[in-house]
Amino acid sequence: MAVEVVTIMFNTFFQSAKANSSLRASLFEDKNIFFLHLLGIDTNGHAHRPMSREYLNNIGLVDSGVAEVVSIIEDFFGHDGKTAYVFTSDHGMTNWGSHGAGHPSETLTPLVVWGAGVNGAKRVTGPQPFSDGFLQDWKLEHLRRVDVSQADIAPLMASLIGVPIPVNSVGVLPLLYLNNSERFKAESMYTNAIQVLEQFKMKMTQKKETTLSFLFTPYQLLTESKQAEFSHKARILIEQEKYEEAISLCQSLISHSLDGLVYYHTYDRFFLGCSVVLGFVGWTSYVILVILKTHTSLNRHPGLLKQNPSSTLAKVCLCLTAVIAVFLLVQSSPVTYYIYCLLPVPVWYSVLKESGTLTDLLRSAPSLPLWKCLAYFVLVALGIELLVVSFFHRAMLTVGLAVLSLWPFPSGLFAKSKFRSLSWCLGCLCLAAFPLMPVVGRESNTHLVTCAGLLTLFTSACYFCSSRHKTPLHPSGTQQFVIQMLHVAVCAYVPSLTHSSLEQKRGLPLFCQIISWTTLASSMLVPLMSSTRLFHRLLSLFLSFTATYLLLSTGSEALFPPVLSWLMFAWINIEQEALHAQSAASRQEVKPLSTFDFSAHVDITKLRQLKLDDIRRSYFFVFFIITAFFGTGNIASINSFDPASIYCFLTVFNPFIMGGLMMWKVIIPFVIVMCTFETIQVVTQLSSRSLFLIVLVISDLMALHFFFLVQDQGSWLDIGTSISHYVIVMSMTIFLMLLSVVTRILTSRRLNLWRTSKMHFP
Repeated sequence: MAVEVVTIMFNTFFQSAKANSSLRASLFEDKNIFFLHLLGIDTNGHAHRPMSREYLNNIGLVDSGVAEVVSIIEDFFGHDGKTAYVFTSDHGMTNWGSHGAGHPSETLTPLVVWGAGVNGAKRVTGPQPFSDGFLQDWKLEHLRRVDVSQADIAPLMASLIGVPIPVNSVGVLPLLYLNNSERFKAESMYTNAIQVLEQFKMKMTQKKETTLSFLFTPYQLLTESKQAEFSHKARILIEQEKYEEAISLCQSLISHSLDGLVYYHTYDRFFLGCSVVLGFVGWTSYVILVILKTHTSLNRHPGLLKQNPSSTLAKVCLCLTAVIAVFLLVQSSPVTYYIYCLLPVPVWYSVLKESGTLTDLLRSAPSLPLWKCLAYFVLVALGIELLVVSFFHRAMLTVGLAVLSLWPFPSGLFAKSKFRSLSWCLGCLCLAAFPLMPVVGRESNTHLVTCAGLLTLFTSACYFCSSRHKTPLHPSGTQQFVIQMLHVAVCAYVPSLTHSSLEQKRGLPLFCQIISWTTLASSMLVPLMSSTRLFHRLLSLFLSFTATYLLLSTGSEALFPPVLSWLMFAWINIEQEALHAQSAASRQEVKPLSTFDFSAHVDITKLRQLKLDDIRRSYFFVFFIITAFFGTGNIASINSFDPASIYCFLTVFNPFIMGGLMMWKVIIPFVIVMCTFETIQVVTQLSSRSLFLIVLVISDLMALHFFFLVQDQGSWLDIGTSISHYVIVMSMTIFLMLLSVVTRILTSRRLNLWRTSKMHFP
């Protein structure tokens, strides 16, 4: 349809030009560009996938439409042979109708150029240096293939119509596309080289003006004298008709200029990087000191209790701040530089102010179990490295889960509770299978969604029956759980019914759409009507969120929430066993899990100090949060979002609603883990502030690692992924704190829609 509209518009436009002399005169001028944006293939690819009948028909429609548009243009200009055509695409697409994951099918696009000034296809007899198989697939091995970067199209078009190359273009003119004299090619390449060199000069001048002269280090391969030498020599070679040498020299100049642009763009990277690292290390040190000071039983030395911070320290920090500010002011540095460079000063001032806590730690060192502490810190350090690597290789989470499954054995918990320990081990090993599954390119399999629903019903029935014997439920509570389980059964069937209807071209059934939107709207409200007893509320939350997740699933990922929830229940139970083991040594009483109520007020006098085991609990939490995201996806899977996963809700392209549904699907596993962590805080009688401070230290150490892994070269996916990893870890603590508020409401609040009135009898 879009191609037909474009064809009609072009035909009408050129017909009107025949009657309008001024329009006709302007069209016959040189250097005109007609731009056609044919969106039909993109839209049909997303909606019906590239191998569908609709997509292939659209390809044929575009081919015929382009041929008709070319015929209209050629007829108007009298087939004068002065028009060039460039046919290309901005991105490719996967077989499942998405793009953004960096696969060659998404990043490699066709480029077909023909017409005035363009070389024809050249025949070749030998093999060509391409191993991707595209030449064989399209049966074009006999024709020369010339690949270019997307940025190279700008100088190519400029050269074809004889206009200046865009000022900020970093493309290199692909000479093999041009059918012109050798002198024209040399002059065009010289123009391209001068254009890129001017960008380099501008960048060098800007950096030179904002750097003290004795600190400025120019790019050695392209100093001012070498710039003049390159330009002069290239000009002489062209005048001497040594075109091949001139072209080679210009290509070398472009290469040096582009490298020089990167050099000056990253000129202050080391300076700013040192400032950021100082800030990170200082902030992490300060948080550790706060933990030691306020949340541990560290013995304070009497002589240090009343010690005030030295005024000399404050004066030194003020002087240092003034020196840094003046230095940046003299260099005319941007405002962001002040933030990067000045922020470490107050941070380290706060650290040095707490030197008394460090002194107390050193004094208490002989009485601490140093080997145990050292072993804990080594394990946590290795664990943090494993989490960092898992951002790039999801299979490392499988390794981590396999190691975690062995925890009950060295800790002695297996001997105390074999059933709970085996449940933990099996839960870890089952969850370990998910990071090994592909995140993009999965075929839809609604049978697995149905299986996930059955697994959810089985596990919830088991937990419901076991908890019911320990904590009897009110009949209304039993009815709610039965209704929720029936609701899960319906939601497990809806994706299969929806996809079957769409495959038969009958559209989205209204029944499925009503169930889907009702489930989504009620997912946060229904759990609030259940009992606030520990397992009852958790089970209600699990059923409610899993029902929504099933509606947003198309395959094996639907099994993730029930398996994750199983492991989370096992974690709560085995932490209770760990508390029993600790209480036996300290002769303290531990309440059974069945007696805990989320709505009960916390007695702050009973909140205990941190122990080494709490570092393990915090690490487990961070590990499961990372697993909640990377267990079924990664950054590429979000970029390459499969539209089929939201077909139960809508089939019309709406990026805002689709994005919101996708984000809710990503958040659901986080909520499950967060509710579990909230439960463990209640069970272990530990303040959330102390545990979050440990989580903050772990996330800061990961963020520092990712800071060094941020890159600005490579594909846009590589660059975006490295930045995304850094931003995710940096914002993780804030996100978890906000999520903690939500989960506290979900676990402790009770919503009574039907209040029964009390009657008093005399």
